[in-house]
Amino acid sequence: MPLSVVLLMMLVLLSPWSAQAAEPSEGLFDLDALEVKIAPDLPYIELLEGDETVLLMRHQDPGHTIRPPFEKTSRPCPPYCVQPMQLAPGVETIGELELIDYLQRAAGELSDVLVIDSRTPDWFARGTIPGALNIPYTQLDPAHAKPAQIAELLQLEFGAVTADGLWDFDHVKTLVFFCNGAWCGQSPTNIKALLGFGFPAHKLKWYRGGMQAWEQLGLTTVSRAPDAD
Repeated sequence: MPLSVVLLMMLVLLSPWSAQAAEPSEGLFDLDALEVKIAPDLPYIELLEGDETVLLMRHQDPGHTIRPPFEKTSRPCPPYCVQPMQLAPGVETIGELELIDYLQRAAGELSDVLVIDSRTPDWFARGTIPGALNIPYTQLDPAHAKPAQIAELLQLEFGAVTADGLWDFDHVKTLVFFCNGAWCGQSPTNIKALLGFGFPAHKLKWYRGGMQAWEQLGLTTVSRAPDAD
């Protein structure tokens, strides 16, 4: 059996996270000869989830279809209205390849990038993008969170500093937000809130397609195993 196939089996068996969209346990794949790559020169990448390695790849089964609940196309508006392509001047809207690049940057030591899943913990637990950090939109939304809670996130997670009552965002991390899809208002709510606080627009990125587009492309998602901490 090729070493790349053995490696794939080991990654699946040892990880406390379960891969969902691109489920390697549904078949044995030769990592050196994948038929469905992410891009011509990018067959897959390896990311850390906690202390374990997860393969980010596309589903190899040509008959694979998008799984619930993302197969739905009809949702009441409001609140689930189609978001614009550009949320605000200076905030970049990105696609999957750009997001994957940010995921790799976020995985590096002393990284200046955070990829943030803005959804509530129950949605996050059902499946998210490997390497994403769950910061529910309610923790950054002034309509739900207290100023002290928001200030703690700005300083401890995002790298902002405060002096004499003023915020300094000169050395903040680049924040990449996503939620359930182009109809989801959770990550846009957070981005607009941060802009209101004075967070620099060029440090904010938005994966507009979110989980629905990610699932549509058959890319790997992860969820905590029931017995995982």
